[in-house]
Amino acid sequence: MLINGMTLRHLRYADALARHSHFGHAARHCAVSQPALSMQIKELEQIVGTPLFERSHRRVEPTEFGHAFVIRARAILSEVAELEHLSRAARDPFSGTLRLGVIPTIAPYLLPAAMDALGRRFPDLQVSVRETVTSRLIEDVRDSRLDVAVLALPVSHPALTAMELLSEQFVLIRPSRDAGRPVPNRRQLREMRLLLLEEGHCFRDQALSFCDLRPADPREVLDASALTTLVQMVAAGMGVTLIPQIAVGIETERADVDVVRFPSPEPTRTIGLVWRSSSPLEGRFREIGDVVRQSAQRALDTSASLT
Repeated sequence: MLINGMTLRHLRYADALARHSHFGHAARHCAVSQPALSMQIKELEQIVGTPLFERSHRRVEPTEFGHAFVIRARAILSEVAELEHLSRAARDPFSGTLRLGVIPTIAPYLLPAAMDALGRRFPDLQVSVRETVTSRLIEDVRDSRLDVAVLALPVSHPALTAMELLSEQFVLIRPSRDAGRPVPNRRQLREMRLLLLEEGHCFRDQALSFCDLRPADPREVLDASALTTLVQMVAAGMGVTLIPQIAVGIETERADVDVVRFPSPEPTRTIGLVWRSSSPLEGRFREIGDVVRQSAQRALDTSASLT
């Protein structure tokens, strides 16, 4: 209990409701029923003596006071998480649950091997995985909802520490009928129908940067939510795309496409592991990062042999 009957549960539910702007979505995130979450929010508002949220038919938004309250609640929850980490480090840093976030353009190609390797190296460690875009992962690590995240570097947030895991090239995926043709340069790519991931994915921004395209540039394009969709669209003759090297083996195995490397200097990205700089578990995270790095390198070497 904090003050006047206020509990950490109240703070967690208020935080979730502020993030999701919907009672049902917040309840699912907290793994409770909607009436239970609603009752706790109402109880919290009675404790503080003023409404924290404005309810409408479509959305729930914090009041001016509620916004200030949630900011301070998140700071408290973050400090509590650090205390929990400190106690875990004192007992056994490689037991309990590791909350791991991963971007979608690395998760399917890294996780199977990494999860197996982590299980063998740290048998008492349970890994809980969340796959989402970079901006949400950074927010979740910063606010202690995740312990670590695998994403594209650099990450410039001052509260986070990064450990490099691997660097990889982007490759061009084009219809099989184009096999043997010269590899297009950046200018030529800008004139082609370039298929990209939808907005929010950092890989989309990296591909646009390589092609010297701005997000607002008008062009004929089809956006997708997964690399698998992009590759299948290329196989259907709808355009060309770029994918990371680590994805080549899985994504092109059953697709009738041509896979080619760009001439030097090739477009690349660096993948890393990030965590809160204040975490007392940094040593643990670096050991975990070493295991993930080895798994990533093996997956990358296997995929690179196919191009």
